[in-house]
Amino acid sequence: MLLMIQISPYTWLLLAGVVISFLFWRRRARQDKRLVFIYGAALVGAFFGAKIVYLLAEGWLHFGAPDMWPQLAAGKSILGALLGGYVFVELAKRHVGYDRATGDDFALIAPIGIGLGRVGCLLHGCCLGVACSPRWYALKDVDGVPRWPAVPVELAFNLVAFVLFLFLRRRKLLPGQHFHLYLIGYGLFRFAHEFVRATPKLFGVFSGYHIAALAVALFGLICFVRRQSDSTCLPTVNSERLEGRPSPKLA
Repeated sequence: MLLMIQISPYTWLLLAGVVISFLFWRRRARQDKRLVFIYGAALVGAFFGAKIVYLLAEGWLHFGAPDMWPQLAAGKSILGALLGGYVFVELAKRHVGYDRATGDDFALIAPIGIGLGRVGCLLHGCCLGVACSPRWYALKDVDGVPRWPAVPVELAFNLVAFVLFLFLRRRKLLPGQHFHLYLIGYGLFRFAHEFVRATPKLFGVFSGYHIAALAVALFGLICFVRRQSDSTCLPTVNSERLEGRPSPKLA
């Protein structure tokens, strides 16, 4: 008798995000095989970062609970994934001796992957907003309680981000800075949006994700300023093509 394994739409959409980003990166890797290793490092770093930030922000609240293991297995944080992916990409680039900017590519990949993940959240009914009065924009949870549309709002943010970075890429504006801009923008967005998300609050109205969001925004700002002030700024994909050399988003 065959064992039928049920895979949720949420899982399928997460896998779709990984596949789409891999196909994008595989195309880039035709120019330099080291980019495959860098992409793999981004995935590993994103996974570990997502778990660590989740555990620090709310995962520890489930320790000792009857559903501890399912909660810890499923829980993850986009904020942690962004930080972990960035750090692992930089370590991977040093390891293989790759000294060119990759952030502009990751700035296109990240909104797509995160957006697909949020569609999965919408179908799965997780990552809810706070309860609110019945309004035209409110979404009802499984118990019929109207809530702030946290998932659609974040989905819209990532759609706007993708369009913006596509525009910056085509106009060759702020090369090498796109992922830093995403970190700043997403960090500030998540900090503000966290007030209307139904996440465990640790200090009054503040959750652990408020701290993580500020860390992401601050990290992005520091990297942005450092890149701007660096007169030997790493070349981007387009500039590499103009120079006639092999050209090469989370880094």
